[in-house]
Amino acid sequence: MQKNDRGRKTASPGFARSFRHLAKRPGGKMAKAMIGFVGIGIMGYHMARRLAENGYPIRVWNRTPDKAGRLAAFGAGVERVAVDVADAADFVICMLSSGPVCDDILLGPNGVMAAMRPGATLIVMSSIPVDTATRHAREADARGIRYIDAPVSGGEKGAEAGTLAIMAGGDPDVVERARPVLEIMGRPVRIGPNGTGQLSKLVNQMMVASTIAAVAEALLLAERGGADPAKVREALLGGFADSTILRQHGLRMIEGNFVPGGPAKYQIKDTATAIDLAKGMNLDLPILNLVDRLFADMVAHGDGDLDHSAILLELRRRQPVSAAPAMSKE
Repeated sequence: MQKNDRGRKTASPGFARSFRHLAKRPGGKMAKAMIGFVGIGIMGYHMARRLAENGYPIRVWNRTPDKAGRLAAFGAGVERVAVDVADAADFVICMLSSGPVCDDILLGPNGVMAAMRPGATLIVMSSIPVDTATRHAREADARGIRYIDAPVSGGEKGAEAGTLAIMAGGDPDVVERARPVLEIMGRPVRIGPNGTGQLSKLVNQMMVASTIAAVAEALLLAERGGADPAKVREALLGGFADSTILRQHGLRMIEGNFVPGGPAKYQIKDTATAIDLAKGMNLDLPILNLVDRLFADMVAHGDGDLDHSAILLELRRRQPVSAAPAMSKE
């Protein structure tokens, strides 16, 4: 990176030259938009990789540099400082772990938002509270920056395949302008104004958490009753009880594969956020509260870094007689 005459960092000549061939395509078509991407975790890696593989010039940053460094093989520029992804970007995508982390990286005089040029678009795809998203949107507007809250669902598999459900909150024209970028990563649906994307994600997380818990309980009951859980799952596929969670997370439970696609500690972050929002609306949501306590106990017992399908382990701990150590096929 280098500084311009106002002291702000700009893309280095070498980096700019590496994408000069994109300035015009045959037939006079314009170049693809420049992307900045912060947050190269389990999901962010695949999302950024797909953008790079589809010809988008992209600069990436992660607090753990090695995670971002993997994307150099796909042509990404890897930055050491978060703000360095932003100054030349048409779109900056944020896939960080929480609202406070987003505040830390995006806001303030040395934050990513301060480095973005007016007219650029900030797309926050992290799962953050609704009020955090609306506050971000106000700060972006004050700087002349467009803002979309666009959290996702679909897990690591969805990120890898580009089939994520993307719940977008923002002005219609801003979302439409970002649609070609979003469609590389999944299926964007505009929900409404800023904040409604995050509200939709909370609805999603309520349903996911409750369904994972229900599938775990059901498979545990099947096992204790003497049925092969794998055969029960197979029999239910295609019926009313079928779901992506039964197919993917049910299989994880049967195989005992709890390598995190969606860590439980992030599940509880979302259920706790939904509970706080519901309280502000004077809503009593008993299932949500029960499931939140179940996941809180799981995290308290040291399983927060496991996949949320490991809620099965917490259910086993609650049984007066120890259930079988792992579900298995015949």
